[in-house]
Amino acid sequence: MEAGLLDLSTLVRHAEPLLGAIAALSSAPLATIAARLRDATLPYVRSSALVIFTEDCTGRPQKKAGDEAIISRVSIAELDHIRASVSGSDGGRTGSPWQGEAVLGGAKRPVLALSSPSNALLVLADPQPLPDPADRLPAERLLRYLWALAAERIREKVADAPPSYLIESRAASAERVRVTAELVDRHSTTLETLIAALRSPALADEAARKAATETAAKALVGLRTLSDRTTELVEEPVSSAFQRLREDLKPLMHFSGIDVQFIEPPVNGRALPGEVAHAARAIVRGLVLAMVDQGGVRRIRTQWDCDGENLLVNVRDDGPGELSGEAPNMARLGDRVEALNGRMSVDVMPGWGADVAVAIPLDPPARQMADVAEWNLGDRELEVLQLLAAGQRNRGIAAKLHISENTVKFHLRNIFRKVGASSRTEAIAMANSKGLR
Repeated sequence: MEAGLLDLSTLVRHAEPLLGAIAALSSAPLATIAARLRDATLPYVRSSALVIFTEDCTGRPQKKAGDEAIISRVSIAELDHIRASVSGSDGGRTGSPWQGEAVLGGAKRPVLALSSPSNALLVLADPQPLPDPADRLPAERLLRYLWALAAERIREKVADAPPSYLIESRAASAERVRVTAELVDRHSTTLETLIAALRSPALADEAARKAATETAAKALVGLRTLSDRTTELVEEPVSSAFQRLREDLKPLMHFSGIDVQFIEPPVNGRALPGEVAHAARAIVRGLVLAMVDQGGVRRIRTQWDCDGENLLVNVRDDGPGELSGEAPNMARLGDRVEALNGRMSVDVMPGWGADVAVAIPLDPPARQMADVAEWNLGDRELEVLQLLAAGQRNRGIAAKLHISENTVKFHLRNIFRKVGASSRTEAIAMANSKGLR
């Protein structure tokens, strides 16, 4: 039933909850946006779980709400497969839903999926539209609208993220890459050893050996694919990152009449960490707007380059040269740059314009080693103490180090003895005093 055919009482009945859902989505922080979107969609399409997959958030690409048994097991590989189904279907146009069966959370189940202009993906598990169409607005149209609103909210929040978010996101990205690399290396070694043994002519039963070899080889390819996909999520080719900047500035070019010139970065330049790419685009947008605010600007030139260690950004205008690095809008941009351990310089030439140079390191700062040599801790004891100082309990330490809880307790007793602590609290305080986090 189309919205135009609904009677007035139905529209009035749904207006208040719908407006409330829209208001909640419009102000939702990133951490709660999946839960807010699920609450907004439940009156029109019931689902057991809701998953958002967005590569704009490199640190936390999945945002989930609903059945814990599903959302705790959702993998990027599953979401990539669903995205391919959405893109390859006749209804795969941006914003058009795709419905079918797919593996989600480790099990095959009915799903409903939609994409967005920012290439984000929405997946509903076990979707069930309300049975009585006379008692609801058109579910598909409302679902598309609410999802478009949520996807745009995510894009805006990432683009305008505060320095604290950028730091946390970058740390999370680096940790995910590290953990994935460790898992891939460990399982690759196991599978390669298995394949070598199965290929040995000394083993009997050639058919079973062939089948096992093929299974192990397929698993090995899957692991390498997982590693590559993880890297893709947290890095963006510099050329495509710059092209997205062009798209972001198109409206300004169209409506202001200002000639915005783009000096392309080297095509083979080093890939940018996602946080650097997002922050750099936001910084350039902010600089362009600050330059336009001066008045009298006819041309702005923006250039990206890479020296192998830093993304080098240069933005120059032909305005009156009144841009002040101390102005609030410029100070906020400076905070963004500083959050990524970068540098920004503003060179103003009265009557000739302003020239702003930004350098953003592509690698996070090296972690300073804590001065704990005097404690004479073994490598494993140091790992346990680091996790303890980070707030992990025995079970969490055991899981991260792939050891038993009894082994953790054994290491903790030795740590307490070596550092001279009588309790966990005291050991944590002593570790923090040494800069161990």
